[in-house]
Amino acid sequence: MQTNVHTPKNKVTECNFSTSSNEPPQNYDMVVFCHLRWQFVYQRPQHLISRMSKNMKVLLIEEPIAFDSHQENTANLIIINNNLHVLQPRVKSIEDIATILPQYIKNKNVTTGWFYSASFSPLIESFEFETIIYDCMDELTLFKGAPEHLIHQEKYLMANAHIVFTGGKSLYESKKQNHSNVYCFPSSVDETHFAQALNGIEIPADIANLQSPVVGYFGVIDERIDLKLLHETALKLPKVSFVMIGPLAKIDQADLPKEENIHYLGMRSYNELPNYIKGFDIAMMPFAINDATKYISPTKTLEYMAAGKPIISTKITDVVRDYSNCVSLIETAEDFCDAITLLFDKRASALIPLKYTEILKNTSWDSTAARMQEIIKEFSK
Repeated sequence: MQTNVHTPKNKVTECNFSTSSNEPPQNYDMVVFCHLRWQFVYQRPQHLISRMSKNMKVLLIEEPIAFDSHQENTANLIIINNNLHVLQPRVKSIEDIATILPQYIKNKNVTTGWFYSASFSPLIESFEFETIIYDCMDELTLFKGAPEHLIHQEKYLMANAHIVFTGGKSLYESKKQNHSNVYCFPSSVDETHFAQALNGIEIPADIANLQSPVVGYFGVIDERIDLKLLHETALKLPKVSFVMIGPLAKIDQADLPKEENIHYLGMRSYNELPNYIKGFDIAMMPFAINDATKYISPTKTLEYMAAGKPIISTKITDVVRDYSNCVSLIETAEDFCDAITLLFDKRASALIPLKYTEILKNTSWDSTAARMQEIIKEFSK
């Protein structure tokens, strides 16, 4: 799902990549089509594709970026490493990406086409893919501002896809009704990374001195967040500090509740997140219950667990189904207040980490990527 909002400080974005405008066309083993910017959000696509690129050469194509008139029909090519390149097209529409592909891709016959969004389905005919994968991490057709034709594009993509992966059980149950080869791969976790919060790392200055308890969230702040619930709870608990880490998407600053005990810290790097979550007393997922959250399976659930933090969440279907034994589930501001009060009593949350251990030992991005590759290999025989 579109949740974690952090750019990976040492993995890709700061000094570890280069851009190029004069690279000759190259041969690629896999072309990935992604609606999420590689450098904006480090989540499912980055975790999986970076791992798969260790064994194959990958080009990830993003949606078109803004350009000046003299730049039309060019692209920004980002060299993440020798095996992983990101193409940011400067064209007027996704369909127009087809016109610039020969400038960057030498081979039309590509082993694998990997789609994160059906909006790229018009580009299927520009290639001769041996295997087409649809890794459905969100029900994008239900998101705010989704175009009506996205439904038809997804039907077309599903009809052409050989394998469909889903980012959660609810999505799996939905997609398996329309495809015969669907596999459920809920979002995983880099446990070692987030477990740094259990060690003696430094808490950042902009959170270290906030009044305790600190109830924190990291992720995109958009129409999926129940801002009314957050506001009502903050008003009821003026001595609790509520921290929201992440950029805004599809909502404005004016939409945010403003109280002295609600702190919006903006976007932080992937590497910094363990430091910030170390400063949380409680981690929260205050999602609204609406169309946009109907099928989500929040990646941050496992990341909070790896950091050893008590978790409060609204009743998202996949969270209720998978984690009701160790996540405090709420519906109202009153529920939220009660859960914070109870969890801040360390005795009440003392056994939670033991439950986390059992869950975390069964999931990792390494194992998820490896299992996906096994399925693709078996299909391709």
